[in-house]
Formats: sequence, structure tokens, C-alpha cells
Amino acid sequence: MNGIDLYSLMTKLFPINRSLTGQGVRETLDILCNHVNLRRHNVLSGSKHFDWTVPKEWKVKSAYISDMSGNKIIDFQDNNLHLVGYSKSKKGDISKEELFEHLFYLEDLPTAIPYITSYYSDNWGFCISYNQYKELKDDFYYVKIDTEHFNGKMDYADYIIEGDSKEEIIFSTYICHPSMASNELSGPVVTIGLIKYLENLPRRRYTYRFVFVPETIGSIVYINQNYNHLKNNTIAGFIVTCVGDDGDYSLVESPYGQTLADRAVKAVLKKYNKYSKIYSFLERGSDERQYCFPNIDLPFVAVTRTKFYEYPEYHTSLDNLNYTSPKALENSLNYLVDIVALMELNEFYLASTFCEPQLGKRGLYPLISTKESNELVKNMMNVLAYCDGNNDVISIINKLFLEPNIVIDIIKTLKSNNLIKKI
Repeated sequence: MNGIDLYSLMTKLFPINRSLTGQGVRETLDILCNHVNLRRHNVLSGSKHFDWTVPKEWKVKSAYISDMSGNKIIDFQDNNLHLVGYSKSKKGDISKEELFEHLFYLEDLPTAIPYITSYYSDNWGFCISYNQYKELKDDFYYVKIDTEHFNGKMDYADYIIEGDSKEEIIFSTYICHPSMASNELSGPVVTIGLIKYLENLPRRRYTYRFVFVPETIGSIVYINQNYNHLKNNTIAGFIVTCVGDDGDYSLVESPYGQTLADRAVKAVLKKYNKYSKIYSFLERGSDERQYCFPNIDLPFVAVTRTKFYEYPEYHTSLDNLNYTSPKALENSLNYLVDIVALMELNEFYLASTFCEPQLGKRGLYPLISTKESNELVKNMMNVLAYCDGNNDVISIINKLFLEPNIVIDIIKTLKSNNLIKKI
């Protein structure tokens, strides 16, 4: 899939009112399944999973605020962010003072509608721009929220691509936010693109598992239902979120920052040099919180462009289709492909000679010394020096602060000249 394909898929998904449960999630999975035949699952509302309970389904029939003349001021049909997520029903005339207790806005982003939820409390509310809020001068307003909470189910999906090994690399993303582009939709859209890429490979070293869940409760359910398998087979995991913009490529580390996933992303980020950022686990904020929690301890990181909470449009109506682009989505897909490609060829190597090899007789030493040729020889000898059987290719890349393709090309040269052997 190219960037135009990814953006087209995002455009189809954007209008849907998603939440933790309900028809929005099912409709989202329906559209994704038009591209990849995902395995669909569900659990019942009220079911217990670790310390959490799956909430009831939430259905919105209508929600708006009007003045006493019947003119609608705020309408859920215009933007699904206008209604606080999981709001209970409310109907009748209320005073301006009471209404203002249930209004949410952002003074520093006066044109933005904030995204607010009340998943686990009995509440109601509306979200408006600060500019709209300032226009509310009447003493009374009419509020109508027609919603339904009922025992239903929570839907989610996964997809497995078999490899030569049963060891698994997992990509997990979420499908539970309403109309926001980079925060909500870039993750599942780019993940679908990655599935397509991996399926087209002639063979794969590892098995790949892709998880599409509502954030937090969805990953908790998924871990609970697949705990033993995940613990026994996962060698690396990645949360894919906020990859729809043109910002820096970023990593949110695992708790100690030393897993294979951490090391692989850090190696790939060297390709982007200064245009990358690394955040510690203390700055986590997505489902890496669940996969990495004590007693779970799966080797997960989060991969993003501009990280959640780090851009002003985050969790607002400004995170819209104009905030992202086909080019940004395609570049983010390439970023994930780079990570996968590096992990697929990652190996441990041991030098074949005692002491340094003579490069000249193998045609590996330049006849004329230049700055460029000297740098090439230096890099080759440095790579060779760390082929001691204890360092994999990713470790060597990170140790030498070289771009992955430079080290990979050197490894190929050393192998073809029988100067290293895989162990």
C-alpha cells in the first residue's frame, strides 16, 4: 500500500464515532477487514479481566444544545467530539450556570474542540471551542442527550503471519477514539500497510502478530486471554500510534530500555540522525503501560512520529485529516519496514581469523588512501572488532553509531570474504 492508499483508508474511517465498545468499533473492523481478513473476537460487557471489567456498550442517538428559540448551537452530528464520551442521557431546560459545569474547552486553542471521556463514571457533558463558549450569553439553554448504555460486547481483532520461527514480533494498535487522525487512525492504517508488506515477502524469519484493540481495556483483555502464549513466544513488541504527521520519528522505551525492540528502533533511528527523539518509559501513555506492567513484562516499546501529548493538536478536533498526509503515512510505514527488515537479518557473528585479517590480499584495502577510503576501512575494522560472538548486528550498529545500511553492507562484505561466520 502506498501513501494514497493509506490516506484513503483513513478518510473512510475518520467520520466513525468509535468508543471502547459498540457499533463504531465494529464498523471500523468491517472496513479494515476489506483490506486484511482479520480474526475477530469479542468479550461480554461485565466480564472480568485481571482488575478490570468490560464496560457496557454505548450508543448515541442524538446530542445537541439549543437556545430557547430552538437554534442548535452544538450538535453531535456536526462533530462527534462535541459529546463527552460515554455521556448518559440528559434532556431539558437548564441554566447557563449548570450548563457551564458540563462544558469543556481549551482557552489556549480557541478553535479546537477537546476530546473528553467519562468511561467509568455516571456523567454527561459537551465539548466546544473556546470561541463558541464565549458566544454563550443566554440565561437558559435546552440540552438533549439521547444515549443508551446496555450489556453488549467489546470487539477486537488480531492477525497472524507465520514465519520460519515460532518466535513472535507483535505490533499492537488501538481502534477506540472518535474522529482524530494521527492519534487514532494512523496506527491501524499504517499497521494494515505493514501486514500487506510482510505478506508479500517470499519468507519470514519470525512470526508476526498484529493486534487491533480498544486502548487500555482492550490490551488488558488481549493479554488476559493470550497470556501464556505471549509470555512464551514474544521477543519484541511495538505499540503503533501517532504516526500520521511529519514530525520527528520517536521511541518510547520499555521500562529499562534494553529489550530487542528498544535496540532495534534505536538502531533504525540512526538513519534519521538528529531528526529523532527517544523518550523514557516514564513518559509512556499508550498500551505499553499494560504490556510492560509487572507480572506481564513483555518486551514492548511505542513507536510514534510526534509523540502523544507532545503536539498541541493531540486529543482535539485539530488532529484532523489536514494534520496528516499521504506522504507522512507512507514514510511512517517505511519506518516500520526498516525496523522489521533489521530484525529479520539480525544475527550474531564471530571473526574467523586470529588477530586482524590482511585486507589487502582480499582486495578490501584501497590502493590509494583518501579520507573516504580511510573511513571505510575504519568502519570495517570496527565492525569486525565487535564480531566476537557476543554482539548481534543491532548491538554493533548502536555501539558504533553508524547507520544500519552501512553496517549491513560491511557484514555482507565480511561474510563473502569468509572473515566472519554466523553463530
